[in-house]
Amino acid sequence: MNTTAVITGLGVAAPNGLGTRDYWAATRAGKSGIGRVTRFDPARYPARLAGEVPGFVAEDHLPGRLLPQTDRMTRMALAAADWALADAGIDPRALPPYDMGVITASASGGFEFGQGELRNLWARGSQYVSAYQSFAWFYAVNSGQISIRNGLKGPSGVVVADQAGGLDAVAQARRQIRKGTPVIVTGGVDASICPWGWVAQLTSGRLTTRDEPTRAYLPFDEDASGHVPGEGGAILVVEDARSARARGARIHGEIAGYGATFDPRPGSGRPPGLRRAVELALADAGAAPSDVDVVFADAAGVPELDVAEADAIGAVFGPRGVPVTAPKTMTGRLHSGGAPLDLAAAALSIGSGLIPPTVHVRPASRHALDLVIAQPRPARVDTALVIARGHGGFNSAMVLRRAADRPASD
Repeated sequence: MNTTAVITGLGVAAPNGLGTRDYWAATRAGKSGIGRVTRFDPARYPARLAGEVPGFVAEDHLPGRLLPQTDRMTRMALAAADWALADAGIDPRALPPYDMGVITASASGGFEFGQGELRNLWARGSQYVSAYQSFAWFYAVNSGQISIRNGLKGPSGVVVADQAGGLDAVAQARRQIRKGTPVIVTGGVDASICPWGWVAQLTSGRLTTRDEPTRAYLPFDEDASGHVPGEGGAILVVEDARSARARGARIHGEIAGYGATFDPRPGSGRPPGLRRAVELALADAGAAPSDVDVVFADAAGVPELDVAEADAIGAVFGPRGVPVTAPKTMTGRLHSGGAPLDLAAAALSIGSGLIPPTVHVRPASRHALDLVIAQPRPARVDTALVIARGHGGFNSAMVLRRAADRPASD
């Protein structure tokens, strides 16, 4: 079907802002949410910085019956879904339940919940392990809990591909819209800032061990030494454009194109697949490189991965051929939540006429990128490209375009 999928709702829980308004105000101002871990004592670990979502008190947003059965990531995802549906102007009770589905991404599942139950098992015995452990740890739990809470009985699922999974889930949502489902709740929220989750992340070898927040996560910088992990993300409401317009919904942007590839096996001598993912996304959108007004970079912060991404961007757009930004330098890398948050930032850039900055970075000249640093850059943004890569060789790219009836700033 030749159906256009559009984003009508945004719900954000980010380390530098709880809620879309606070997140965008902080991001425009270059305010970072990265600091020393507070959710546990990180002193014994080589990495001690994280992006933690501030001020989230689950009891303020969810009924008490949900708290014993949910991990922190699911609680934030449920709240963000509520905010996204409200932003879209959708009351799920007013729509047929099979007209609404949920497709989210997850990279870790409910690590903190699982850690607590394993502690009970080892210290006290199996009779003290919660029955909720059977699903609270699971990758698909956010999709399930959002579906149950809101009565969404249409197509549902979960995608597991680390940071790239956030775009893959939104692409799956677009696919279901094209098949005839009017509304899909999508995106991703992750949270694994607990000792068990921390050790799992350390095994990647990609976490920075620096303790100064302003010199820790430095993608495309000569001093890049890895990334800072974070928690949070964004939940989006994706709709069929015709029905969205028919009910007078505000459209944040059109999901115009998508591409995904896998990197070849190490040592094969073949090039990474990121450039091809970008080219596929542009082709899917019917867009030329010159149509793109800004690229939201994956920004790994690992020198060899930064080189690969800069080379891919340069090959498609030319040296310094397009503004590039990485607002995740203010949040850390949020696993499956990172790319949906970048999509939200891209939509807000389209609406506000501002490209958010990449903070603390001194761009290395060898990358030949037009990196937006320090301050936001005023610009008319009609088309944005979001890039995401997942650990293990996943590459995804998505083109977000201004809706035809959206004004230049709103």
